[in-house]
Amino acid sequence: MTVAQAPGAAATAAKANPRRQSAMATPRRDFGRALRALLALFRDKEDTQQVVEIMSALNGNAGRKAYTRLLATPEGGRIAYERVELAPKLMDAAWLGGLPAGSVGAAYRDFVRSENLSADGLAEESRKGVAEGAVEAPHPYAWFGRRMRDTHDIWHVLTGYGRDALGEACLVAFSYQQTKGLGWALIAFGALTRARGRGAKPYRAAIREGFRRGRASAWLPGEDYERLLSEPLDAARRRLGLAPPIAYEAIPPELRDGERVASPRLTVPASRRTGA
Repeated sequence: MTVAQAPGAAATAAKANPRRQSAMATPRRDFGRALRALLALFRDKEDTQQVVEIMSALNGNAGRKAYTRLLATPEGGRIAYERVELAPKLMDAAWLGGLPAGSVGAAYRDFVRSENLSADGLAEESRKGVAEGAVEAPHPYAWFGRRMRDTHDIWHVLTGYGRDALGEACLVAFSYQQTKGLGWALIAFGALTRARGRGAKPYRAAIREGFRRGRASAWLPGEDYERLLSEPLDAARRRLGLAPPIAYEAIPPELRDGERVASPRLTVPASRRTGA
């Protein structure tokens, strides 16, 4: 799952520290808490609640800064003013079905269907461990957090990274460069250090490539996603500066989920993300 700006993260920190009463207060970074969560996450790659813990502990005001950056983009003011909620659209089968063949949206539709995923399932997962109502708070920062959460699988499609462990590690590295959330950096470097042993070099190269691609591409949080989903996938990748993930694709698919890749699975398991 993505909690790139961890919707409800500030509220979680406030709950842990009674002195912080405001749900939108910037939490202090807690590296001890983050490291404990990282170790738990590596013990159980499916424990996505630990991702929320890491983001809450380390991301600080990254979401607030990203929201301010959105406002400074040519269309960011309009996007923020309209405050479109993406999850309902991504759950609308008729709307997705009307997107053109070969478009980003069509590729997204095929991706979530093939992986048995749903935007609603991801939203439900993001509410665990945070103060009640924090994720749905009627506040610009909370809306931006939901928006970032809901675009995670779209980023999978745009970047070409799969849901295998290596693909998740690469997308984490990419996401750090895009969001500057230290939580993503910790998970990515954790995956780098745990990719060891004979034959680990290509895996490290793929994760490092994720960092480079995230730095070199356009800023994806500033995109108009309704428009982007209708755009031809190949054209969108060219416009956004998303060159193919060469190092990732060089590793055979059947080897991207092995023990060499000790990366957490950041998309929620299919059995917990279906809308049914």
